[in-house]
Amino acid sequence: MNASMMLLDTLKDSNSTTINNQLWFIPIDVLLIICLTLAIILATIFLLIVLIDSSCQTVPMILITNSCFSGLSLAVALLWSTIVTFHNDLNKIQYQDATCIMRAYFIYVTFAALCYSLLLQAIYRYIIVVYPIRLSWQSKQRQLFLICLSWIFVFLYAVPVLLKGDIRYEVDDQICQMPLHLAVITVYNTLCVYFIPVSGIILVYIKIVLYVKEMSKNVTTANNLIRAQRELKMVHRIGILISILLGLGVPYASFLFMGFFTSPPKYHFRIAYIFIDISLVESELNSVENNVI
Repeated sequence: MNASMMLLDTLKDSNSTTINNQLWFIPIDVLLIICLTLAIILATIFLLIVLIDSSCQTVPMILITNSCFSGLSLAVALLWSTIVTFHNDLNKIQYQDATCIMRAYFIYVTFAALCYSLLLQAIYRYIIVVYPIRLSWQSKQRQLFLICLSWIFVFLYAVPVLLKGDIRYEVDDQICQMPLHLAVITVYNTLCVYFIPVSGIILVYIKIVLYVKEMSKNVTTANNLIRAQRELKMVHRIGILISILLGLGVPYASFLFMGFFTSPPKYHFRIAYIFIDISLVESELNSVENNVI
C-alpha cells in the first residue's frame, strides 16, 4: 500500500512544476471560493423554497427555477475548478490533473445553459406582452419542452469543442480553457455560448419597448394603463437579465476580441473569471430577492 502511494506521488511530482506565484493569487482564489460558495447556498435555498411551496410552481417560476439551477450548476463547476487552482497556487505547482479538460467542458455547458435559460425567460415575457391570447405558447408543457431542448443543445454544442482538442491547460491561469485566438472553433463557441442568447434578449427588449411605447399612445382606459405599467416592469426585468449577462461575459469577450489581433494580457483567464464569479452571486441574489423575499 505504501509503495502504491509513493508511486502515485512520484507520478504526480513528475507531471508538476514548481513556480513562483503572484502575491494576489491566493487572496483572489479565497475570494472566488467564498463568492461561489455563497452563490451555491443562495441557489440551493431558492430551489428548496420552490420545491416546498406549491404556489411557486407556476410557469414563470419554472423558468426562473431553470435559470437558478443553471446558475447553481455553473457555480459548482467553477468552484471545483477554483479549488484545484487554489491547491496548485498554494503549493506553488503547475499540475494538470485528469479531470481538467472535463471541468472546462462543464463550465462551457453550464454557462451556455444559464444564458439560454435567461433567453427563455425573455421570450416568455415577450409572448405574454404581445400575444396574451396565445395560451398554448404559454403552457407549462410547452415551456418544459423548451427547457429540455435547451439543455440538450448546450450539452451537444460543446462536443465539437471537446473533440477538437483545443481545450488545453493554461499554465499561468492554472485552468483548462480554449486559447483566446482567431479560429473557427473559437468563433463557433462564442456564437453559441454568448452572442446568440445575448442578441436574442436584446432583440426581445427592443421589441417590447417599441410595443409598450406604441400602446401608451393609445391608452384610453385604466385597465390598459395598468397593463402598460406591468409590461414596463417586465421590460425592466429583461434589462436586469441583460446586465447580468454583460457582467458575466464582457471582460471575457474583451479578452477574446483582443485575442483575434494580439495576445491577451497575462493572467487574462484569472481576471475574466473574477467578474464571472461575482456576477454569478449577483444573479442568484437577484433571483432570491425578486422572487422569494
